[in-house]
Amino acid sequence: MSRKFFVGGNWKMNGDKKSLGELIQTLNTAKLDANVEVVCGSPAIYLDFVRSKMDAKLGVAAQNCYKVAKGAFTGEISPAMIKDCGVKWVILGHSERRHVFGESDELIGQKTAHALENGLGVIACIGEKLDEREAGITEKVVFAQTKVIADNVKDWSKVVLAYEPVWAIGTGKTASPQQAQEVHEKLRAWMKTNVSEAVANSVRIIYGGSVTGGTCKELASQKDVDGFLVGGASLKAEFVDIINANV
Repeated sequence: MSRKFFVGGNWKMNGDKKSLGELIQTLNTAKLDANVEVVCGSPAIYLDFVRSKMDAKLGVAAQNCYKVAKGAFTGEISPAMIKDCGVKWVILGHSERRHVFGESDELIGQKTAHALENGLGVIACIGEKLDEREAGITEKVVFAQTKVIADNVKDWSKVVLAYEPVWAIGTGKTASPQQAQEVHEKLRAWMKTNVSEAVANSVRIIYGGSVTGGTCKELASQKDVDGFLVGGASLKAEFVDIINANV
């Protein structure tokens, strides 16, 4: 089963119209591997701007959304609003949403269900913190997080699973290609046992955590690494090198 390589850029709370406009121009004119699906996660306030400027072959994602369509939820955005901007993806469960903003597994599951019901693709993030890895409970943590997402998914073709060890996000520490492959392989085995063999074979499991132009090629060569969710480097020209990691 060949899985189309997927590279997501998570711009987080960065950029303005000038800098993002320049980045979009770089991506629109770069020679990108046609066998890679590219999706850029824009700050909510720029979703409309980014979608209008970005080449149609490149996808755009919101970085979060709420679990209902509308209502008295000050500061939130809904999948319906995201779609109204022509945007087809959302990132959910990022470690910063979990650990900075206190989002629970349960809430992330509810958001996932609602986003999928409303036709958005979901980049669902999971990953352990440093103390959890050192305590030897990486599998326990990521399986529990994955279960709550899986319980809320009917159509896996719209889901990309992003494994991001929290200790490697923005720290400059990257999980070694072997560490990444080990967790990805175990996640695929979990999917086979708990969802289905067909889904396990087809779902894309991407890696995030200080991915750079320098680390991407060896990571991409791992059997169960189907792409990347890129933070800081997605705001730089080297994002093109990461998209082209298999070339």
